[in-house]
Amino acid sequence: MTTAPDTSPSILIVDDMEENLVALEAVLGSLTQKVVRARSGEEALKAMLREEFAVVLIDVLMPGMNGFETAANIKGLDQTKDVPVILLTGASVDPNYAYRGYTVGAADFLIKPFDPWLLRTKVNVFLDLFRKNRQLAAQAEQLKRLLTSGEIPGGEGAPAPAAATSPTGAAAPTAPAATPGAEEPQEPSGSGKAGQPATGPHPDLPPVPGAAEPAESPQPAAGDASRLAEIAGQLAEVELLLRDAEGSDKTRLADRIADLEQAVGRLMVSRGT
Repeated sequence: MTTAPDTSPSILIVDDMEENLVALEAVLGSLTQKVVRARSGEEALKAMLREEFAVVLIDVLMPGMNGFETAANIKGLDQTKDVPVILLTGASVDPNYAYRGYTVGAADFLIKPFDPWLLRTKVNVFLDLFRKNRQLAAQAEQLKRLLTSGEIPGGEGAPAPAAATSPTGAAAPTAPAATPGAEEPQEPSGSGKAGQPATGPHPDLPPVPGAAEPAESPQPAAGDASRLAEIAGQLAEVELLLRDAEGSDKTRLADRIADLEQAVGRLMVSRGT
């Protein structure tokens, strides 16, 4: 249905000590994702401007630009402000470090030595959210193309004007409903409309193709188009919510995205795509 987007996100690890970088690479190796190194905050910012990352792991205690300053700079740039940051620090730390980390926009704060399984689990959550965001963007783009290019299910490209005259599927059936009403006043007066009450009772209305059965063909196209528009709106809404969501809200939004993708898939199957 949709060309699969690139769903192989990279992970950026930032630490001034080689042994810490090696340890992080060993822990994250089982995730089979590309891991990029940076030895300072400045180097990390340059890497993020060159490449897109799903998550960044930053050591707090670094010479020059420390982890808090690096995280604050990442959140201050439009290009990188939505990238989640996990701060890492040693065991003997100031109790206010965690609060300070969340203040600068960090998504999580871990104290060394940390459980490798726990770190992998947290990183994998952000990797999955990155993939979902990519899929969401691809689905939204496809729906926009369907709604703006005239490729409405059940139509030939031109039915867009017809859908405009009866967009709800309930407006179209009103034409035949008005026909019997027009016949009743004409019956006692004889042949007031040249004996054509069924085909042209209201000459001021535009001609409707297939006026004898107007509800049969427009309804499927209008119904599918309306559903596509509804899903497009929901996808856009979820995308905005996902950017600001935290914790369990992200999981619920990810499930909602999956439901919307299934709905789009069913619509595509129904139109023979």
